[in-house]
Amino acid sequence: MDSLRTLRDFLRWGASRFAGGGLFYGHGTDGAADEAAVLIAHALHLDLPLAPEFLDAALTAQERVAVTALLDRRINERLPAPYLTGEAWFAGLRFAVDPRVLIPRSPIGELIENGFSPWLDDTSPTRILDLGTGSGCIAIACALVFPDAVVDAVDISPDALAVAATNVALYGLQERVRLLQSDLYAALAGERYELIVSNPPYVSRDEYASLPDEYRHEPPGALLSPDAGLEHPLRILRGAVDYLNEGGLLVLEVGATWPALVERLPQLPFTWVEFARGGQGVAVIGREELAAGLG
Repeated sequence: MDSLRTLRDFLRWGASRFAGGGLFYGHGTDGAADEAAVLIAHALHLDLPLAPEFLDAALTAQERVAVTALLDRRINERLPAPYLTGEAWFAGLRFAVDPRVLIPRSPIGELIENGFSPWLDDTSPTRILDLGTGSGCIAIACALVFPDAVVDAVDISPDALAVAATNVALYGLQERVRLLQSDLYAALAGERYELIVSNPPYVSRDEYASLPDEYRHEPPGALLSPDAGLEHPLRILRGAVDYLNEGGLLVLEVGATWPALVERLPQLPFTWVEFARGGQGVAVIGREELAAGLG
């Protein structure tokens, strides 16, 4: 350890330890070097990307202890970096996170940044519903992209809603983002929306059993869905017609469960989004197509 002096030394050492430790990177970084940079920057209270002029600066004894402790936790506990730093980025925005909520990583962020183009090119929704809001990232990002919209952010978990409230306050959106505890549509009688967006639980038991250890720190209820991962997506689809206005749009993420959904509902004309930054299993469907397909 005495041979490690500079920020550059610790970046290299951290990346080597992570690579040798068999860590999984699926919560905001692409590999060992990026993950090490995130944690070291956090420990040293520095912004990313790290300024080149800092790389050869020597760390103090106290800083070396702080950096080493954080890297050790990442390896020994398999905690994803956002749970160690308390923050994650989504759609270019920073959100507070902890193990009460999933770490934001949905490709829907790319759709939001693009204003849901081409589906909403001719309209700007004024009522939006985010089903299964978790940290509130989708609801908040939508509210910022559509400044005239009021967004209902629903989650069954009071713990998740507490985290979402922190993020709503962070962006000063208390007047436009309404947090509701609800099992999907249960508390929304009489409400109507131009846009419903949802990243619900959709992981099957078999898929969950095969996930890397890092996922075990996330709330299982936000990942697992019965009926081979389809229970929550099917409930959302079957209820959406009653909560969408005429011409309304549903955006639903089902990840790797998408082939099972297509097999279960072959009559529905889903459009599956292609993402520039990667990701799969996000379906877009209009209210009228949904109503016709479900009969």
